[in-house]
Amino acid sequence: MRRHTTEHRLSKHHGLGNDFLVLEIGSSDDVSAPEWADRARAWCDRRTGVGADGLLLLERKRDDRLGMTLYNADGSRAEMSGNGIRCLVQAAHQEGPDDVEYLVDTDAGERRVRVVRRVDFDTHLLSVDMGSVSDLEQPRNWDALQCHPDRPVRHSSLGNPHSVVGVDDVHAVDLPALGALVPHVNLEIVEPGPEPHAITMRVHERGAGITMACGTGACAAAEAAVAWGLVPATTPEVLVHMDGGDARVVVDRETRGITLIAEATFVATITVAT
Repeated sequence: MRRHTTEHRLSKHHGLGNDFLVLEIGSSDDVSAPEWADRARAWCDRRTGVGADGLLLLERKRDDRLGMTLYNADGSRAEMSGNGIRCLVQAAHQEGPDDVEYLVDTDAGERRVRVVRRVDFDTHLLSVDMGSVSDLEQPRNWDALQCHPDRPVRHSSLGNPHSVVGVDDVHAVDLPALGALVPHVNLEIVEPGPEPHAITMRVHERGAGITMACGTGACAAAEAAVAWGLVPATTPEVLVHMDGGDARVVVDRETRGITLIAEATFVATITVAT
């Protein structure tokens, strides 16, 4: 008997090397259905699938309002992604004009995203109102990392959990080994500089492992850098260097509100069958 197949048209995008597959769905689709986790694992596999850090489900609610559901590469569901939301809006925006705003409903709540301008044919610069940073309790198994008691550590949330650790040299740390001890949290390590208003960051992401960049992680790290005094108090925005590129983060010191400014790049359109 011939098996019925369904074709799905995906677009692939990346935010500073943190890559996502975007699939537009209808309002009647169940974003919690178990097959989405299975598809995320299959499609995001870099050897047997298309390859990506996550799968984004895009729902168009009205012209300026979108829905975003994120499945990590391991099939787990994530509340929020600063890079992912820029990729999702770029997929929805397509050939639209500059300086347009979207409201995006995520599992972490509503986020406002502005398409600032087109950088080139495949790339847009976007600004995201990421909400406010809040404090979290120390995640389970944290003591296994054996951080020196004098080393700065900050556990915080931007809708998803982060642990930021200040280090002397981000490239001297065995980040995969440390991340494996706390896979339930996004782990960022940061060092100051090289510019006075900048930090350098590497990340081990929950559900994806080592990635080239993390938008929410950049925000958590920038807020920690401000609190620790790694950047001057007068710095209007923190420049966050990551393996995949740079993001700019504006931190409101009174409200702990965060704005993330960075690019999203279209890679390809792919058709897959299930």
